[in-house]
Amino acid sequence: MAGKEDLKLLGLQVSPFVIRVCMALNMKGVSYDYVEEDLFNKSELLLKLNPVHKKVPVLIHNGKPICESLVILQYVDELFDGRSILPTDPYVRATARFWAAYIEDKLCPAWMGIVKAKAEEERAEKVKETLAAIEHVEVAFAQCSNGNAFFGGDSIGYLDIVLGSFLFWFEAVRRMYGLEIINTSKTPLLAAWAEQFGGSVEAKKVVPEADKAVQYANKLHAAATLATELVSSQ
Repeated sequence: MAGKEDLKLLGLQVSPFVIRVCMALNMKGVSYDYVEEDLFNKSELLLKLNPVHKKVPVLIHNGKPICESLVILQYVDELFDGRSILPTDPYVRATARFWAAYIEDKLCPAWMGIVKAKAEEERAEKVKETLAAIEHVEVAFAQCSNGNAFFGGDSIGYLDIVLGSFLFWFEAVRRMYGLEIINTSKTPLLAAWAEQFGGSVEAKKVVPEADKAVQYANKLHAAATLATELVSSQ
């Protein structure tokens, strides 16, 4: 098993994708060095190790980079001993991967679109997409949990990490725009799950407060406004 000197994680405190990796490494009991990146001024190391997307997270193992959070989760699960993160049963594992891809491809860009939208019409459209997607995830929870507290059964697993990493941003969206993405009326199962996940030891170790996400969103808006002003003044 790799020691602390073998692992380094390039990340960002408010990135849900980085939080996924931190949670997985902690669940495996693995030590690693963490390097905070400034995505407004990306390091040469980040640009060198992830030249395709130029994004975090990047896990560096023995000098070799692994990029993209879902890929890293599987890598960590296969590499290190300890409790399994992905389901061990082939069918359940395939189902979990399907829903993880759905969350990544549909839910993620929708709620991020709410934060990034510059016009109210655009934001309203992203709200519709987000609420439609989360209702599908409510159905997924009913299918995958088998009546247990988490997607992964009675303890946190792969899908819990994938979706749970967004929860503090969902709270940020509520504070900024008054939108409850997960609520007890339309998604009661996910509402109960979110409370369990948020109170777990695994989440408390790495998930930041929603205020951090609000602050970062405001920083993004300020940067976007400045960029627009610079373009219009040319």
